[in-house]
Amino acid sequence: MKSSNIMKIAIIGLGLIGGSMAKAIKENTEHTVYGLDLNDTVVKKAQLIGAIDGPLTDQLLTDCDLSIIALYPQASIDFVEKKQDLFKKGSIVLDCCGVKEIVCAQIEPIALKQGFVFIGGHPMAGLEHSGFDHAKKALFKNASMILTPTKGNIQDVEKVKDLFTAIGFTNIQIATPKEHDQMIAFTSQLAHVVSSAYIKSPAALKHNGFSAGSYRDLTRVAKLNEDMWTELFLDNPQFLAEEIDGIAERLKAYSQAIKEKDSETLRALLKDGREKKALIDGEIF
Repeated sequence: MKSSNIMKIAIIGLGLIGGSMAKAIKENTEHTVYGLDLNDTVVKKAQLIGAIDGPLTDQLLTDCDLSIIALYPQASIDFVEKKQDLFKKGSIVLDCCGVKEIVCAQIEPIALKQGFVFIGGHPMAGLEHSGFDHAKKALFKNASMILTPTKGNIQDVEKVKDLFTAIGFTNIQIATPKEHDQMIAFTSQLAHVVSSAYIKSPAALKHNGFSAGSYRDLTRVAKLNEDMWTELFLDNPQFLAEEIDGIAERLKAYSQAIKEKDSETLRALLKDGREKKALIDGEIF
């Protein structure tokens, strides 16, 4: 992205998401990137391979136009609370957390008080592996970026939209924090719960030679980071519990039809599922 509007960007947390952000920004833009991570070795490695221009210090943070926080939810909140006096007036602070209500509710008042702009963000991209070593400059290619701007102006949103488009995102979705958390409970969190429960079947230990694509698809995200996902699940309890209860009830209907050898009901359940998938995919008009 060739632009005269070069920004100084801080990335806090150089794991899979933050590391990929750094690599993608350096690959596709002329912005200056500073990085911070609990592991100093990661920062040195990121600088050595050109993913960042240098380590982020408190002094450099005061001059950054955009700060991207790629930490767990509570750690993101804690960082902003601790460094709130350092963010440049009028600069943008954006988080990458998988939940938005709890994060936005605690950071937005700080932003208002200190005079910087906070925009909630959630990059819809990832891998079953974590850490900087797995970070990829093309991780966000054709992915969606959800933004939850509740304060600030359209120019601030356009600025981050331009950046994320430049590094590969092809869909920028705008939502309220509540809308985000309700949808993510279904599209992401429930999938991880189901995958985690599915792989615990005793049959899983003996599946070799009896599995193909459907098994791989359903079990991929069981390789999760239990620390991160525990925090995300408990930060979105109402919406996620509703989704879990809902799928449990729907599964009971299948189980009952099979136990009773009720082919008519079972066929209707399967047909309904097939048609709903076709409708969602745009195959039924």
